[in-house]
Amino acid sequence: MNDLATLGQRIRHFRTAAGLTLDQLGEKAGVAASQLSLMENGKREPRLSLLGTIAESVGVPVATLLDPAPPTERAALEIELDKAQASPVYAGLGLPALRAGRSMSDETLRAIVGLHRELARRSREAIATPEEARRANTDIRAWMRARDNHLPEIEELAEEQLRRVGHTTGALQHRAVRQMAEGLGFELVHVNDLPHSTRSVTDIENGRIYLPPASVPGGHGLRSMALQAIAHRLMAHEAPTSYAEFLRQRLEINYFAAACLMPRTQAVEFLRQAKADRNIAVEDFRDAFGVTHESAALRFTNLATPYLGMTWHFLRVRDDGAVAKAYENDGLRLPVDVTGSTEGEIVCRMWAARRAFDRTNRTTEYYQYTDTPEGTFFESTQIGTSASDEFSITLGVPFAESKWFRGRETTTRERSLCPDPSCCRRPPDELAEHWAGKAWTSAKVHAHIFSPLPSGTFPGVDDRELYEFLESHAAS
Repeated sequence: MNDLATLGQRIRHFRTAAGLTLDQLGEKAGVAASQLSLMENGKREPRLSLLGTIAESVGVPVATLLDPAPPTERAALEIELDKAQASPVYAGLGLPALRAGRSMSDETLRAIVGLHRELARRSREAIATPEEARRANTDIRAWMRARDNHLPEIEELAEEQLRRVGHTTGALQHRAVRQMAEGLGFELVHVNDLPHSTRSVTDIENGRIYLPPASVPGGHGLRSMALQAIAHRLMAHEAPTSYAEFLRQRLEINYFAAACLMPRTQAVEFLRQAKADRNIAVEDFRDAFGVTHESAALRFTNLATPYLGMTWHFLRVRDDGAVAKAYENDGLRLPVDVTGSTEGEIVCRMWAARRAFDRTNRTTEYYQYTDTPEGTFFESTQIGTSASDEFSITLGVPFAESKWFRGRETTTRERSLCPDPSCCRRPPDELAEHWAGKAWTSAKVHAHIFSPLPSGTFPGVDDRELYEFLESHAAS
């Protein structure tokens, strides 16, 4: 029984319905009244054998005590009040906890719980500020670095789901993903009218996971989106109460999807063989599992340290040099702002992540050695294209690890002095002297940096559009 508060409320409800005091029930069940009180208040979990005795004493089946629904509306409100007062939002106010005693009327209790709901709603609306997002992103990047980007509990969860649907080798099929969803009581439904601010929508009440049309070329994203929606249910995620929680949930579902599409057992075997052959290449890893280059590079970072004994760095960089995503545990100094955030910062022009854009042929991986103040790194970079821009995906390792990788024979080598501004940010003196005060330009500004995310239950999602979508499909 996971919800001890509900169990306690049900014990109390049926005890009072049977006309028993705590002392009388304790005498019948052979347990001290003080212990029963702790159970009724959700502070102690009773043994199953004791639950059977309590159920018999109050005249109901054990299954009735274990029903997950609160026994009355009053009990549901009391449980909700306790949970609200235990939340970080309320704790941050420094106010005392209020107990819903017998003297508190139902009307008063409803009003207090209503205030807590509004407090939580307003807190959710305030969590999507750029400053909070950057702080939360910095914290979660540090949290993952301390774990070498490896989350064994999610690895196990993915392996368990793959065993359940009988997947053992090769690329994960859409049929297996559908079976996973069906095992949780959900149907995958492809629609053309998903809310603009969503990638997928899960209708918990009607057991449906809505996805974009099945005709999307390649289908890589469809498998991943479905697996992410499944992960929310497997991990029992609830609506996030902070931006940090939202990011943690997103990280967990992305990790689960990757661990299903590139299963640990198969992926480690593939990478160990590639290492033995001194021929590790992200493009081979990508093709073996039918995923995107970025997904393969990120999955490598999940497995490289615990299973291959390697440290690494990963970068996704836009064509203007700005970091979109970055992780490292090999000591490479990432560009960061005063909050420690690297997203949006500009990487050195000498790094492979930017040098790769200079090539005419961008269809193959670009290899480079980069000398930095922190040491020399071997980097492999692939250029990709999104609907709005070009970007590069870079996987790098310290020089000593380059012997395991394809492309190590490259003679391309660059020297980076960043963050020293003389490296690539400050113009040469002769150019600055010649052009200072003689030119004017209009900056290209990314409009999204001025646009707040829609406020709602989930950061970035328009509640009205979401609920209207669900309502329109509920009857179909």
